[in-house]
Amino acid sequence: MLTDALKDNIRDAYARVKDGLPGFRARPAQTRMIAEVARALAQGSGAAVIEAPTGTGKSMAYLIAGVEVARALKKKLLIATATVALQEQLVERDIPLYLKLNGREMKVALAKGRGRYLCPRNLRMAVGSLGDGGQMGLGLDTDLALWNKPPAERDKHVLRKLSEAFDHSQWHGDMDAAPETPGDMLRAMVTTSAGGCTGRRCGYFMACPFFAARRAVADADIVVANQDLVLSDLTMPGDDDNWGGVILPKPDDTLYVFDEAHHMPGKTIDRGASDVMLGTAARNIGRLGRQVHAAYSLTDKEVIGKLTLDGGDEKLQTLSDALEALEKEIRQSWLPDPTQTEPMYRGSLGQLPDNWVSHATFLYTLTSDVQRWLTAVRRAVTEMSEGGPTQEALSRELGIALERIDRQVRTWRAWSSDDPEHAPPLARWVTLSHDQQLVCHASAVSAGALLRNILWDNASAAVMTSATLSVGGNFRGFADAVGLPDEAITVTLPSPFDLGAQARLEIPALSALPDAREQHAQEVTDWLADHLDWDAGNLVLFTSRAKLERVLQRLPIDKVRKVRAQGSLGKTQLIAEHVAAIEAGKGSTLFGLASFGEGLDLPGKLCETVVITQLPFAVPTDPVGATYAEWLESRGRNPFMEVAVPEATRLLIQYCGRLIRSETDHGRIVLLDRRVITRQYGSQMLKALPPFQRVIER
Repeated sequence: MLTDALKDNIRDAYARVKDGLPGFRARPAQTRMIAEVARALAQGSGAAVIEAPTGTGKSMAYLIAGVEVARALKKKLLIATATVALQEQLVERDIPLYLKLNGREMKVALAKGRGRYLCPRNLRMAVGSLGDGGQMGLGLDTDLALWNKPPAERDKHVLRKLSEAFDHSQWHGDMDAAPETPGDMLRAMVTTSAGGCTGRRCGYFMACPFFAARRAVADADIVVANQDLVLSDLTMPGDDDNWGGVILPKPDDTLYVFDEAHHMPGKTIDRGASDVMLGTAARNIGRLGRQVHAAYSLTDKEVIGKLTLDGGDEKLQTLSDALEALEKEIRQSWLPDPTQTEPMYRGSLGQLPDNWVSHATFLYTLTSDVQRWLTAVRRAVTEMSEGGPTQEALSRELGIALERIDRQVRTWRAWSSDDPEHAPPLARWVTLSHDQQLVCHASAVSAGALLRNILWDNASAAVMTSATLSVGGNFRGFADAVGLPDEAITVTLPSPFDLGAQARLEIPALSALPDAREQHAQEVTDWLADHLDWDAGNLVLFTSRAKLERVLQRLPIDKVRKVRAQGSLGKTQLIAEHVAAIEAGKGSTLFGLASFGEGLDLPGKLCETVVITQLPFAVPTDPVGATYAEWLESRGRNPFMEVAVPEATRLLIQYCGRLIRSETDHGRIVLLDRRVITRQYGSQMLKALPPFQRVIER
């Protein structure tokens, strides 16, 4: 609990930060946040959601409270963020600064996923393959060739550069700090997934950068990770029928702080989603069959996992036939609309045709059997004492095949299982890909139940924070989305800025609403051409790439030359060019989509006008959102007012937050969507926005 001694430690830590940081300004919002974080983390199963606007100093607030509470309770502190930029800021700047000012000696580790580290085994295999044109030369009739085509000269150069740097300890295997940046294909070759990793059985285990990083995490007092990795860990079965603690510290020994927490509902839903490309899955069965033949031959075993090779062949053939039968059934009963760019069949309230469910039920049983058998086959290969490069390549390929089978198991289980009576159903749907493949999908539509199970009921304590979590101080939507316990603390902190004096919200008198696509695009173009200060720094946000390109095509050429549009270059380079142009006294305007509306930091002259071309409502065809909306409607609730409006409002507040980044910033936000004036829900959205000065043209 929060004892008097612990409170004194927190006050002393805050005083040392205040005295030690040049230009530090005491802010009531920050001290309130320190108190609320401490109160939540010091309780058993404590939970809090804290909305802390830009400028609050939230990272230092949760460090002051989190570090001191963790030390007192002898727990680990785990900070999870959504972006690499914030992870690096915490590890390289904020945490070392805090520890130095307070004279603390604590071990800090940055935890990354396996795919962000070099796999030394795969690097050796890739370098070794260069001598035989990229074919492994294993002497077995398998698909163990690493290269789809002969390696390019640049690939050879990069491979040798990575190998040389790693062998001479000039590089420790972090792919984000590689001496040469490999292309996507090469990167996939020299890293590995969990399925392709043989762990302690690998001959390169002691030199493995991933396991070195994992040892550092196990030894650390403070761990910084991305939210995806934390969710990955929390959804793994741990000890004693609990979740997590497999690749990160055990949840009951850990105090969690989730920064940028507005991403958590979406990331949690994505974590549980699965899909199967039917054509590809059927083709992979043939490839798998050849690999299994190689495994039986290499291990010289007649029976593995209670199956002979002939029995295994028969099971794989049955699976291939079953996949083809489902594909035939879907194609016969669903005629895709040729006018749709991405045709989709979505089961109403998650319910699919009975015939499809029958096929999925059979496939679930079958793929579960294949999964168990294939696990035994791979184990037989990895446990060989001497198998050479063939053993290593085969272990990796069988591991990757197991990951594919697992995706099938999860999809067919979701397609064939019944939904709980009083909870939202799973979304289940089929799409037709650009190459005319049928893709079967399944996903939860709400993260609440899963997060209650793996996080709130499992962790020692957890805090979520972000600049935008509520809608005008109402946390109901976010609380439902993350399954927040009823007794959790919810707090909205005031902005430290004088937003009424520093910023102005303008709503020009456009005649067209976004529903009239062409007319609205033209009016947006005309307003930008006539009223934007093209000699200043601006950010223009769009809800779709189509509208962005439509407006860009219609702008006068002298204006287009000052636009830097998302997608034309990498985000980092685009922003660097924008900054350089403003610092050189030239105008620059960024055109961006949703990712530019969140987390972009352009203080001062870098952004003096933010233009929001359209209210950021979710795409109505999203199958996950559509299924959830149907379920709410079936229970007499209004999904538009309960979900769509609050989420669009939260995003709108987030977009507005791109403008004022410090006490000295000034500027305007221009909203080119009159629905906030003409629609009934508009007044609710306007009321939730920060207290900017308002200019609404009539």
